[in-house]
Formats: sequence, structure tokens, C-alpha cells
Amino acid sequence: MAIRKGINIWSFDSKLTIRECMELAKDAGFEGIELALSAKGPLSLQSSESDIAKILKDAEEIGITINALATGLYWQYSLTSSVQWVRDKAMEVAKRQIAIASKLGADTVLICPGAVGVDFQPEEVVPDAQDIEYFVGSEVIDYEVAYDRALAAFRELAPVAAEHQVYIGIENIWNKFLLSPLEMRQFIDEVDSPWVGAWVDVANMLMFGYPEQWIRILGKRIVKVHFKDFRRAVNSLHGFVDLLSGDVNWKAVKEALDAVGYKGWANAEMTPTYQQYTDQMIYNCSAAMDRILQRPKQQGKVG
Repeated sequence: MAIRKGINIWSFDSKLTIRECMELAKDAGFEGIELALSAKGPLSLQSSESDIAKILKDAEEIGITINALATGLYWQYSLTSSVQWVRDKAMEVAKRQIAIASKLGADTVLICPGAVGVDFQPEEVVPDAQDIEYFVGSEVIDYEVAYDRALAAFRELAPVAAEHQVYIGIENIWNKFLLSPLEMRQFIDEVDSPWVGAWVDVANMLMFGYPEQWIRILGKRIVKVHFKDFRRAVNSLHGFVDLLSGDVNWKAVKEALDAVGYKGWANAEMTPTYQQYTDQMIYNCSAAMDRILQRPKQQGKVG
């Protein structure tokens, strides 16, 4: 079985509904979509059983697979925070995310492992609060403390994932934590659960490593892959660019994925920066992924 082609919903114009995003993804040639859980909205912590069932029904009608569920809430509620209620909220989010993913038929959730520090958020600790909308900025956490807190969290989450038959993917992100593939491998092995693995983002580590090396070292621990591209010279969030426009060595990435026998989903995670005809980015992304994955050229509409 070949690597399957998906896309993250954050790649789309935020004005589109979930159904419209799924329809556009399908039309562009994607087989699957990675949805995202928010604090409020059509797919959120407050979503009802009927809300979730409607999204799944829409996906089935469109003919696209919901292959994963991500969330941006861990930038607000970190598993490694020094504030107890924040860590508790992060665990609550994770357990709800796993449960909703199961109802959507998604086989994987993306969970941020926490952070030692985050440069693109202000250093801030807020007073105790229980409002889900209350923003918690980035703290600087002692690395060893962050490691121990994250390890305890994932060991607690592993049985929840097993109960729902949903994999947890720990992503490498700009969090100054789990900075090497050797460390990520050790961390996952210490969690010691077949339901907890690595979600490899091939562009996120270009600031400090090489994705093909991460793929080879993590091997069978990889549960999902993000495809995006990055220009090292930009050295900021603005460095994320269209696939094949950055510094990712895509031939080496594909060779590494083949070498470790990865046959799961590769989900594009793009930044919708097109000022006009924003849907064209989705079609361009699909064509680039076909080239990277060495799939036959698709006939018909290209945008």
C-alpha cells in the first residue's frame, strides 16, 4: 500500500466551512483530511454528538477520510506548564480530543508534548482561571521538569488512546523540547505504549536538523507525517512556503519513508498566504505531493 495523501484543514481559507474544505480537498485530489478541534465553533470542545455525527456524515457523502484530529489549544494549555490548572486543562483537552477523533473515525490525534519555551509567544503566567478562552502565554520551563511532566502526561493518556483505538502522535515543533530524533525516540520508548508514537513534520526541524535523519531514526514509531516546506534563510514563521519552494530535501525524505516502510498518511500543512484565488494553493499543493510521492499525474481540473 502506498503512502496516502491528506491535508490539514488549517491550509484552507478560514472563511470556508468544514464541509467546503472537505469538498475542495476532494476536488483537488486529496484522499483524506486532518481536522482541528477548537475552543468554540463547529468542531470544538463543546460539540455535541449530533454535531460530530454531521461532520462524519458529510465526509462520507463527499468520499474523503477524516484521518486525524489536531488542535491549537496546546499553545494555550501546555502539558508542561508550571501552573497546575493549566496542565489539568491540557489533559482535559487531550482526552476530549481522543474521544472526538474516535467518533469521527480518525485513527490519530496530534498532541503537542508541551514546551520548554516558545519564542513566538510572550512569556506570561496568568492568575488561576477556568475559562477555556483565557489565554496562557509561554513560560520558560526547566528542561528536565518539562520532560518529567510530559512523560507522566503521556503515560496517563496512553490507556485512554488504547480504549478509543486512536493513536497519539507527538509532533516535533518549535518548543525547545525533544530537539533531536534520538531524544524523541527515547521519550516514546519510555512512554512504552503501542498507541503513542511520533508525528514527524518534515519542515519543523529544518532549523536544527534533517527530516530524513528523523525518519530513519524514528522508523516504526512514526504514526503520521506532515508535509510542508521551509526556507532556512528566513529563520522565522515567514519561512514556511509552498511545497518544493523551500529547503526540504524531498527526494531524501521519500527515500527515508520508503526505507522504514512507512505506508500511512502524509498530510500537507500549509499556510494560506495566497492573497487571491486562495483555493489555487490547495491544487498546487496536491500536484506537488503527487510529484514528491511519485504518484501518477491526475487528469482533469487543476485549479
